[in-house]
Amino acid sequence: MYLKSTKLCSAITLALLGSSSLTAFAQDAGETTTTLDRIEITGSRIRQASVETAQPVIALSRAEIEKKGYVNVADILQDVTAAGAPSLSRASALSSGRDYGGMYVSLRNLGPERTLVLIDGRRMGVSAGGFSDVGSIPSAIVERVEVLTDGASALYGSDAIAGVVNVITRKNFDGGNASAYVGQYGEGDGQKRSYSANFGKTFERGWFSIGAEKTKEDPVLGGAREFTAYPNGPYHPADGLNGNTQWGSVTVDGKQLTVGPGGDPSDVANFHKPDAATYANTKTNMTLLSSLERKSAFANGGFQITDDLRVVADVLYSERESVKQLAGYPYSVSAAQAASGARAALSADSAFNHWGKDVLFSRRTEEYPRVTNNALTTKRASLGLEGSFETGSRFWDWNVSYMFNRNEGERRSLQSMYQPNVNLAVGPSFIDANGVARCGSLGNVIEGCVPWNPLAPAGSNTPGSLSDKAVRDYIFTRFTDEMRSTTKVVSANISGSLASLPAGDIMAAMGVEHRSEEASYTPDLMVQNGEIAGTSGAPTRGDYKLDEVYLEVQVPLLADMPFARELSLDLAGRYSDYNNFGGTTNGKFGLKWKPIDTLLVRATYGTGFRAPTVDDLYGGTVTTRDRVTDPCDRSFGAAARNAEVAARCSAAGLGADFRQKTGDGELATTSGVQGVTDFTSGSNAALKPETAKTWTVGLVYSPDFVSGLDLSLDWWKIRIDDVIVGESATDILNQCYVQNISSACDRFTRYSSGTNKGQVSGMNRSLNNAGYQETAGYDLGVRYRLPEMAYGQLSLRWNTTYVDYLSRKSDNVVTTPIEELTGWEGNFRVRSNLTLDWQNGNFGASWTTRYYSSMKEKCSYDLDGGPECNMPDFQSAYTDMQPSRKLGSNTFHDLQVRYAMPWNGTVSLGVNNVFKHEGPIMYSQPNSSFTYYGGFDIGRFMYMKYQQRF
Repeated sequence: MYLKSTKLCSAITLALLGSSSLTAFAQDAGETTTTLDRIEITGSRIRQASVETAQPVIALSRAEIEKKGYVNVADILQDVTAAGAPSLSRASALSSGRDYGGMYVSLRNLGPERTLVLIDGRRMGVSAGGFSDVGSIPSAIVERVEVLTDGASALYGSDAIAGVVNVITRKNFDGGNASAYVGQYGEGDGQKRSYSANFGKTFERGWFSIGAEKTKEDPVLGGAREFTAYPNGPYHPADGLNGNTQWGSVTVDGKQLTVGPGGDPSDVANFHKPDAATYANTKTNMTLLSSLERKSAFANGGFQITDDLRVVADVLYSERESVKQLAGYPYSVSAAQAASGARAALSADSAFNHWGKDVLFSRRTEEYPRVTNNALTTKRASLGLEGSFETGSRFWDWNVSYMFNRNEGERRSLQSMYQPNVNLAVGPSFIDANGVARCGSLGNVIEGCVPWNPLAPAGSNTPGSLSDKAVRDYIFTRFTDEMRSTTKVVSANISGSLASLPAGDIMAAMGVEHRSEEASYTPDLMVQNGEIAGTSGAPTRGDYKLDEVYLEVQVPLLADMPFARELSLDLAGRYSDYNNFGGTTNGKFGLKWKPIDTLLVRATYGTGFRAPTVDDLYGGTVTTRDRVTDPCDRSFGAAARNAEVAARCSAAGLGADFRQKTGDGELATTSGVQGVTDFTSGSNAALKPETAKTWTVGLVYSPDFVSGLDLSLDWWKIRIDDVIVGESATDILNQCYVQNISSACDRFTRYSSGTNKGQVSGMNRSLNNAGYQETAGYDLGVRYRLPEMAYGQLSLRWNTTYVDYLSRKSDNVVTTPIEELTGWEGNFRVRSNLTLDWQNGNFGASWTTRYYSSMKEKCSYDLDGGPECNMPDFQSAYTDMQPSRKLGSNTFHDLQVRYAMPWNGTVSLGVNNVFKHEGPIMYSQPNSSFTYYGGFDIGRFMYMKYQQRF
């Protein structure tokens, strides 16, 4: 295959393949003829010599990756400006998702389930929730990463709505590489260690390569940073402290009493009303950055059976373990729970009850933080035959392959409270003649039971306190949930030249694919039986299968003409037949036009879809304690400022004195707090696929008058209909009271009596297809490689994403306002990364600047205007009157210096976040369990890396 290589073509190839692949390309702007192998570029299934495509593709070469202070593929991808907020970030300790601990990429902020991940062009396996853990891929084996920022369902099938990430592994090389990496934050915590090695060997009829990696990242606790050390941030250190404390409290005749720190619970005279000294700070012992440990290995190889036939195979094995820690469990007993028997009150006959009647109580087991260990083992293998043949002067490439991927996970939870034993432990008890607390009564001892005094404060050595190991062993337990998902793919593909036209060959690719997805989630039997305090769940088990066929055709229309150096069309279509919901057909149209050799104009239009996941269809019910803002709260809700909302709330029996309560029964001191009730959500077997339309228009320009400069600008738009949504509790309440959607008012209930009268008592949050999401914006790319000077070689890479809008509508009600997300709580309007690189002989250095535009959130303080509420009069159709605050932009700077040793080794020293910049305090806690955005740096990180090549 021969290719006319221009400066523009060389620039695109440099971006996609990295400098190591360019030995055949001319280094000047002149035109040369070069023999090239046919390759497949992400965004097209046609193997061809040309790397210029109608689709926008961002490429990160191995050399560029090594100049970053990252230790995994996920961190590399998070640095792509088209990537959204990190899903299930390691700062989200309160997240109860089963995929917690993995690392995922969410292009365009549309969710990781709408970004397809490939390894060498083949699907990576997914969890029951549709997530691909890119962190399981050892970075040592990565040759480059290609990110297609365009929909591609016509080529790859389901999930490729926001784009495609294709991890290309190293293969067909000789030599090896070993590296060691160690780093930590300036505060002395969060140490990261990574060790990796790879080796490749080619021989007469084949090749093989292997790589392995081990990474360990230590945790960082919330109390280790001032900006995360308090529930409501450092500006309000006394607010948000939890009334359910490690000192214990009891409710007698409607009054809450406690002995406080160091108090003696054996004397009723020591009990008093709680004060500031008795409240708990739940953030200090919560992980701001969960620990992470990975072990992974990868191998691939190929053998040439004949000149036109070879067998190829690869295998991946990965173990991941992530540990998060939460404050001790906030155990409390409400009147409703005591009446139903779900949770027993402190018995009137308990040895620790001074009041002669059953009393409600609360006790946070702060001395014994809850720990959750999420472990996942990934096993992936593929085997294939591939070859080529000629028909006359036409080349054809073909392959058949089988891929198997299995994820096996465990979620082990420690320091959980075993409800049956807790109920017995707070029941009747007495102190025997030896001063030992026993369950039951004289002559009727309950064998095996150990009494618990929930009113004994932390550190107390009185009978029944948690200082007694026997008490802890009796009321605490551990449980294990198990997860498994399996992906199997059989495919056959062929591509080549169909016919010749004056402008070139008509190229085509076609293929068939059979895929099956199977997943299961089995909660511990104690969880299924509702025996773990605050935790419940039902098993998930399901599968589906599909058959697909696709066709892609490239038609050259004009070539080597004035204002049409090249003009071609790319047409693709795919039919997918699912055994659960039926068939769907998706297409794509692409246009590529080069009016002059240095300018490429490209455009695409396509349709796409995302099939419901096993979790979506067959998942069991899940119970969580949501963070919610009740619009009827007269201090923080919409009713405080909107007469119409206040009237609707009053009509529902929530008058001018209504206040939202926290899970501890305390009045909320801010918005967005955990309520008094767990909410249940579940799957929906009747779900249908999401559908999508995508548009892109862009250009690539490499001007002759500036050697080494390459510019790209792309406009994009994505619209998703029939979105699979599980709305938040706040959304549903707002629909009822703020947006006046009567059907939403039927989806929840409130307590009609008791201490929690008026509080939300239950809610229907099953998944459904409703509404739409739509986003549009621009991607700008600049690459400039300056001419080499006496002081060395300078190069620049600048990527920017501007989001024009990101909007969504979560139902099909015509009158429901559209929610605008751009610029709010982690949805940045602008992300921009600029890297300057210098190389002079053995010395090199790079400086990277990462820019995030400003964000907004609703106010939690100064609602009438003040330092923390600079938009008190903000109003929109979706939020109505909502005092809001705008926070400034944020910029982080990274530095790396390196030196190449004479013995083929390289030492690199680096600092990420050189100036120790801290993001703003955000009370909405976006992608985090703290008042801090979960995607921002949490300190200055310093590292050293050594690489040895051989």
